[in-house]
Amino acid sequence: MSQTLSASTLLAVPLAPLAGAVLAGIFGTTFGGNWIGRRLSHTLTILGVLVAFILSAMTLKSVAVDGARFNETIYTWMVVGGLKMEVGFLIDSLTAMMMCVVTFVSLMVHIYTIGYMEEDDGYNRFFAYISLFTFSMLMLVMSNNLLQLFFGWEAVGLVSYLLIGFWFNKPTAIFANMKAFLVNRVGDFGFILGIGLIAAYTGTLNYGEVFAKAGELGNIEFPWYVMGQDMMLITVICICLFIGAMGKSAQFPLHVWLPDSMEGPTPISALIHAATMVTAGIFMVARMSPLFELSDAALNFILVIGAITALFMGFLGIIQNDIKRVVAYSTLSQLGYMTVALGASAYSVAVFHLMTHAFFKALLFLAAGSVIIGMHHNQDIRWMGGVRKYMPITWITSLLGSLALIGTPLFSGFYSKDSIIEAVHFSQLPAAGFAYFAVLAGVFITAFYSFRMYFLVFHGKERFDQNPDAHHHDDHGHHGDHHEPHESPWVVTVPLVLLAIPSVVIGFMTIQPMLFGDFFKDVIFVDAARHPAMAKLAEIFHGPVGMALHGLQTAPFWLALAGVAASYYMYMVNPALPAAIKRTFQPIHTLLENKYYLDWINENIIARGARALGVGLWKGGDQAVIDGALVNGSWKIVGWVAGLVRRLQTGFVFHYALVMILGIFVLMTYFVMLNK
Repeated sequence: MSQTLSASTLLAVPLAPLAGAVLAGIFGTTFGGNWIGRRLSHTLTILGVLVAFILSAMTLKSVAVDGARFNETIYTWMVVGGLKMEVGFLIDSLTAMMMCVVTFVSLMVHIYTIGYMEEDDGYNRFFAYISLFTFSMLMLVMSNNLLQLFFGWEAVGLVSYLLIGFWFNKPTAIFANMKAFLVNRVGDFGFILGIGLIAAYTGTLNYGEVFAKAGELGNIEFPWYVMGQDMMLITVICICLFIGAMGKSAQFPLHVWLPDSMEGPTPISALIHAATMVTAGIFMVARMSPLFELSDAALNFILVIGAITALFMGFLGIIQNDIKRVVAYSTLSQLGYMTVALGASAYSVAVFHLMTHAFFKALLFLAAGSVIIGMHHNQDIRWMGGVRKYMPITWITSLLGSLALIGTPLFSGFYSKDSIIEAVHFSQLPAAGFAYFAVLAGVFITAFYSFRMYFLVFHGKERFDQNPDAHHHDDHGHHGDHHEPHESPWVVTVPLVLLAIPSVVIGFMTIQPMLFGDFFKDVIFVDAARHPAMAKLAEIFHGPVGMALHGLQTAPFWLALAGVAASYYMYMVNPALPAAIKRTFQPIHTLLENKYYLDWINENIIARGARALGVGLWKGGDQAVIDGALVNGSWKIVGWVAGLVRRLQTGFVFHYALVMILGIFVLMTYFVMLNK
């Protein structure tokens, strides 16, 4: 090992964005005014994230090229029994790659925000929030223990709550951020149960120490029976941890918060929902691979949940008309793909797709925001069309992002997505059959809705003057109007170009080391004997060029092509066809329009049921039993007995004499009766 990483350099990575957030937050937004001005606010926060990105890139170079590693406790702040509460960093190839993705996408979003939020009153507050978000995410990925992981986990949840409800005067934004917060509480409840079980049975929260005891955990039976089978402790732990991932990474049925979170400004959609927060769950499962490998039951569960999300959330993307919501459902579907890869024990493929997806999905969100700016804050794709000639940079970057998303050979998305499909194909778990069908069908659906959006926005007749009632409100609450579109300023287009480059080339450049080289050696663990998917993938891999050429003959490529062709025919050649299909399959359209009625079930059955249970426990348990019977009842009985006794104790001698005579009379009568 030629180089070691220094703790102070690593500390600077999360602390630089935190410093920017604190300065912009305190001096830019509070104390009765804006002390430091907009320019200084965005300069400080961007500088913080830039420092974090440069240090992350240097760390990645040290880790990948020089083999440097770091796993130390920086600070112990509490010891409970034998359980240490620590702040510490674990820097290996997985962490270094995540640090670079988080800081690079965050940097692009920070620069983009200068142009996107220039009209907004909350400009400085916004920069403070997104820098704080970057700090939280870095603490999460750099952690070497479960407690710090949980701190970062909750911190990104908190900041996403602040960001989704950024326009706090909009009722829909407030509803959306509360929904995101509550749904994540459900997932986090499972997550903390999993962490608690690990702490209880291993006596430590440190990753390395937990993994060293993984074999022992794998042999402990849990005192539960499910369908007549003994539950193993490791299965319960893994499923609890994965429930946390389901909330954070928006897997069915805890996915309902993510589409609504589009109420936040567009830069947030790119930051939270493309590259960082939603990938925390995927990262966590990959990090915990030594535990998940011991439980086939948990892996099957992950496969099924991921497959449902990948397929059924894609269907919802087909009928959306809001440009940001189409991209949101695409994110849900792609997160489903990553989850399926985790279930197939192809953890490195899941993380590889996480990385490639971060670039092209952030690009698509920011391009959507650029279109919204150019269209004067209209978000409805039905009233766009022909935007290509007005916004050439946004057009070409959107096209590149869409081609990467649908898995076009040589683009980054192709390498990661096709690897997931192949890995599921090779998996021997019982749930793999359903998952393979779902991810294969998802290819056609992804291509269809991606290019439906692309064609409706950038090609065909211009429809922005036909909007019947231009009363739509966009992100900023502005009214739509009828000016011609215009290309966005350079602070918006430069991030688009910088994100488009990795969207095209990063998969080609990194597939060999990340999936089949030593990049994740000793970081991600796979039991090749029981889960052979990765070993079989390695057998058929003959370099990125060979994979792309072979990709032209495979089902995913033709399915993607069919999806593009179908969307072109239906929206460019024969635009009457979608309306006819909608009329024919009205019940299905209604089902999709209502998002499978999951929101209705959550709001009317689960939420009302929980509320009714709470009211029942409050009125029946607390007020009636505890207050009424136990607390009030006890003093009432004492009072009643005291009242009786008080009546007997009158204080008159003749009363007492009478009672004594009566007492003697009763006793004499009793003895006479007894002796008869």
